[in-house]
Amino acid sequence: MGRAGGGGGRRVGRPRAEGRPETGLSSRDELLVAAAELFTTRGYAATTTRAVAERAGMRQATMYHYVSGKEELLAELLESTVTPSLTYARDLLARDGVRAEERLRELCRADVVLLCGGPYNLGGLYLLPEVHAERFAGFHAVRAELKDAYRRLIAATDAGGSLAKSELDLRTDLVFGLIEGVILVHRSDPDRPVSAFAEATADAALRIVGV
Repeated sequence: MGRAGGGGGRRVGRPRAEGRPETGLSSRDELLVAAAELFTTRGYAATTTRAVAERAGMRQATMYHYVSGKEELLAELLESTVTPSLTYARDLLARDGVRAEERLRELCRADVVLLCGGPYNLGGLYLLPEVHAERFAGFHAVRAELKDAYRRLIAATDAGGSLAKSELDLRTDLVFGLIEGVILVHRSDPDRPVSAFAEATADAALRIVGV
């Protein structure tokens, strides 16, 4: 759940503003990178579409050829923090030959790396009040599916298999809350090695489950 942009295709179409180095990103990805930087450093509310466009090396009017505005950029950035983990979770769920405890630990570890491994703390955008709007329903749907994958893996463990539904739901909430809570710890100590952080968080998650 912590990276911006994708694609990586060569820029085509309108020229860049003078003074901005060529990165090889598409115009849309340039805007996503710029938005990720500004939303996490200046704040979403304080960032204007003009500021995003200028940071991406284009005029504000040009920006609207690629995105509809700040909300679209925020929605895509939010989904980029969840979609890779969900894809990996689906793969882990399908690995019937591997113990559920091992698969759960790997999902926890990989999810923390995703949230903390990018140049910007995109997970911090979860805390924005704007994220509760209907415009971000896609993000919430993907996030809910990821949480359900955690629940299914917890239920498949030796400890989770004996839990009542209410207790299983509680353990899932606690584990998922722990994983997403790393955004606050990471923000307060961004220099902590992500790999060590991920391993420790995964171990703590398994303790919550009772493994």
